[in-house]
Amino acid sequence: MDELTAAIRARELVQRVNTNSIPVQVEPFLAVLRCELKVDNEMGPHEAGYCLSKSGKHVIVVNGKDSPERQRFTTFHEMGHIDLKLPSEHAGSPSWSYNNRSANEICCDTYAAEILLPHRFFKPLVDSADIGMAALDDLAEKFEASVTATGSRFASTTNAPCAFVVSENGMVRYTVISKALREVRAWITRGMAVPSGSSTALISNGQSVKDPQEIAADVWFNDWRRGGVLLEEARYLRNYDQTLTLLWFEDEEVPHKPSTDNNGEDGEMGLKELDGILPWPGKRRRR
Repeated sequence: MDELTAAIRARELVQRVNTNSIPVQVEPFLAVLRCELKVDNEMGPHEAGYCLSKSGKHVIVVNGKDSPERQRFTTFHEMGHIDLKLPSEHAGSPSWSYNNRSANEICCDTYAAEILLPHRFFKPLVDSADIGMAALDDLAEKFEASVTATGSRFASTTNAPCAFVVSENGMVRYTVISKALREVRAWITRGMAVPSGSSTALISNGQSVKDPQEIAADVWFNDWRRGGVLLEEARYLRNYDQTLTLLWFEDEEVPHKPSTDNNGEDGEMGLKELDGILPWPGKRRRR
């Protein structure tokens, strides 16, 4: 199982349920997958939920101490385990952590985001939004989703050159790179140290940084030779000890490759790495 397959399966379920409004209602999806939802108010702070299955019926249990948005995501995540037939691999780290997160759990995260933030409704709003944390907050409120899930979907959906990063303990743990950046091989390595002096590093260390800040693109992107300046906006999530980061080129145009670079620009980029992001078609993002 990979993220692309998980996303396709989630979209198929959205079509079966015939979702026609936002925020997405949980109950129709529970019915289609023959699931019962229960809330457990005694679960520990590092637990999000789990599912039990017997004779084709399923019980999904979520942590009653979590926010409503997190409970919704957990519900759809557990549906992913059921629909994709992937075993849970929650043990070993907090449910919200991306440190050593298994492929199964990432696939179910992708599945959940596809349902919670369905492309049909999400894409037009992304196209009309200005990039920034304020846009993520607005979209998260509309879809009753977490800012983390919304940021991930935003970067995978937008036509603009944009990246979304989740870091923990000064290390990059999760990245979503937009199609426009993937096409020019703008990669951010999972597991790399957060760049020193970046807004992300400053905020993670308790300093206050207001508004997006400029930073050279090659500080974040591996082996980047096109130059250019990114805008970086970051937010620290104290409850999870995570920092969320948005990176984008202000004019929504990737810098042209320098003419002095003779390292084979003539389209010889080969097959790009599979990243599980569906290549949804779309028009250029409007301001």
